[in-house]
Amino acid sequence: MSVAAPPADRPSAGPLWPVLAVVAGIAAFSVMDATMKAAALAVGVGTALLLRNLFATALSIPVWLAAGRPVPSRAVFILHVQRAAITTVMAALFFHGLVRIPLAEGLAISFFAPILALYFAALLLGETIRPNAILAALLGLAGMLVIAADRFGKGAYGPEAVEGTIAIVMSAGFYALNLVLQRKQATLASPAEITLFQNMTVAAILLACAPFYWTTPDAVSIGWTIAGAMLATIALLFLSWGYARAEAQVLVPIEYTGFGWATLMGWLMFDEAVGIGVVAGAALIVLGCWIGTRKQ
Repeated sequence: MSVAAPPADRPSAGPLWPVLAVVAGIAAFSVMDATMKAAALAVGVGTALLLRNLFATALSIPVWLAAGRPVPSRAVFILHVQRAAITTVMAALFFHGLVRIPLAEGLAISFFAPILALYFAALLLGETIRPNAILAALLGLAGMLVIAADRFGKGAYGPEAVEGTIAIVMSAGFYALNLVLQRKQATLASPAEITLFQNMTVAAILLACAPFYWTTPDAVSIGWTIAGAMLATIALLFLSWGYARAEAQVLVPIEYTGFGWATLMGWLMFDEAVGIGVVAGAALIVLGCWIGTRKQ
């Protein structure tokens, strides 16, 4: 299945700008993960996600209005709903796991998602997978394995940690599909439209299930979810802009940079130590990102 070309009036961008936009988006999402872990520990995953998406919807409305109130066609609206449904399951599984294991470790486990996304991009978007994209993904995977070995070798893990690990592995499968739909979505809709309808649709799905999980939040947890909403909105704008201007296989390896941010936030907020294995794995990930963003 081929992807429709970006609209003719969409501004062009140099080859580096989409990469930088996605780096910024991943950084915002990684810091958001830390704020949402803090909120989920306080009020539960469902309540934290619902509050975040409600706040994010409110923040997205002015951006949408300033962009001229773009309204999706029926076909694009269906795509928005499809990605929102996948995102809801992905996020619920991810944060269910993240409250049970360290932040950086959870993100490291999820890093096989970009590997799957390369093949989803070929299957669903008709992209040709270049050898350097495969090498980049393999280097990123090697870095993830080094990091995971370092962290798993430092302590015993009980049933809670095993449950968290399984949840994050399942989440990664949904995340791979989400990455590819993100590329398709970005070629058919503006960042402002994607940001509003993504947040609004996820909030609607979570609101329908609220009677099963709702916990009344306190002021601190509300503050964490507001911060998460702001970061998620910024991330969606950056990622939508970047993915509209470069192939998924070029941008997917950049997902690995999120580990550096997760390691930093885990250390600052949750007192998670960083070992030599983390540094070695991060070096492999950075090398993979550099190779993956090269055309030749």
